[in-house]
Amino acid sequence: MITQTNIQQAATRIAGRVRHTPILRLAADELGLGRELVLKLELLQHAGSFKPRGAFNRILSAGDVPESGVIAASGGNHGAAVAYAARALGLRAEIFIPALTPAAKRTRIESFGATVVQGGATYNEALDACRARQAETGALDVHAYDHPDVLAGQGTLGREIEQDAPELTDLLVATGGGGLIGGIAAWYRGRVRVISVEPEGCPCLHDALAAGEPVLSPVGGIAADSLGARQPGAEMFPIARAFVSEAVLVPDEAIAAARRLIWDRLRLVAEPGGATALAALLCGAYVPPPGARVGVLLCGSNASEIP
Repeated sequence: MITQTNIQQAATRIAGRVRHTPILRLAADELGLGRELVLKLELLQHAGSFKPRGAFNRILSAGDVPESGVIAASGGNHGAAVAYAARALGLRAEIFIPALTPAAKRTRIESFGATVVQGGATYNEALDACRARQAETGALDVHAYDHPDVLAGQGTLGREIEQDAPELTDLLVATGGGGLIGGIAAWYRGRVRVISVEPEGCPCLHDALAAGEPVLSPVGGIAADSLGARQPGAEMFPIARAFVSEAVLVPDEAIAAARRLIWDRLRLVAEPGGATALAALLCGAYVPPPGARVGVLLCGSNASEIP
């Protein structure tokens, strides 16, 4: 299990490579929810999501990278982050994506100079194709979520949130394979209620926690490109069992409503996965206890259209 020390070291390692993104404190009436909120605007991160934190930490922790560069499988955001990090570090990058990756995300990855390969219909099929290619080339594998250095890099986001909003008691985080929430929960270690929010069509961590172990879950819905893992990472699952307070599910309709609200009230564009955490408050999937001071992580902006 990664520690706060690992996350502190990651923060030092990636300093100057990633943005310290802002927080936005909202009055009780600004989103019509009747409560004050703190939003962490990680959708303003390089490459449009939190993913460069883990990508940079994984690559920089590895030391010498093979001449073949780095390789990754991704539904979109992780691929863009790895491509961005590789370009910044002068490395080659090869990214395997599934057919469900939106064209806008593929274009985003290619814009950073990476070679993009469609590797099957789903993320898991793209991951299998990526692993086969990595065995051929020897490139450094940068897993989207199931690696200690990736988790530690994503955990720097929890560190930033605590620095800038130490008053929080509850933090809502959208979950896919679990690298983000795993890193954040490893940082807080129970000092804050960390709430996992997933689409009903991608109940990966929810199902695993209910079963007491990682199990295969369905993948579908409007956020499947960013949150569509079949099961949580082995590295993060013990962290989730220990430090994730609750896992809730939200319907696609609530995610779409959250996207529209973020645009209408704040003029920020969030992709479906990036708006999923806020959806839990909108639809009542998570009701904070009395007196709670609530934070919501807006974690991705790689949308193909304004809501």
